[in-house]
Amino acid sequence: MMICPDFLEFQDNLKKMRILDDKIVYALNTSIPTESFKNKVDATSACQDLHAQIQKGHTERESVIKNCILATAESVKNLKAAKEANPNDFEILKNLKAEQKKLRLLQTEISVEEVIREKTNKLFTEKCRSYFKPDTL
Repeated sequence: MMICPDFLEFQDNLKKMRILDDKIVYALNTSIPTESFKNKVDATSACQDLHAQIQKGHTERESVIKNCILATAESVKNLKAAKEANPNDFEILKNLKAEQKKLRLLQTEISVEEVIREKTNKLFTEKCRSYFKPDTL
């Protein structure tokens, strides 16, 4: 799935990939039983499953972001070389500026991802700490 060339498409795909993180409170509330249902639902298993889903989503998104950063950085490198070969080519310069801007936006997504990950992990820990303590968060 090569979504890197179009930044808006990249953002749309990331948004879809972040659905679980966006709805983490709902997911936790439906996974963790209230006092009256404590004996009917296996909260430990529910928390383990939810943790696995969260970790998988974080890993996939991080991979997509980093791959796009690498691909865009390579494109910037190639355009810089082309610019040096043809310093007066306006089209190359225009494409270089666009790729550099996209690279900065992609790098910003790493920070956004860290904030989302932190928030999700904090909420997960608050709700599931009595039932499941993962090795990594």
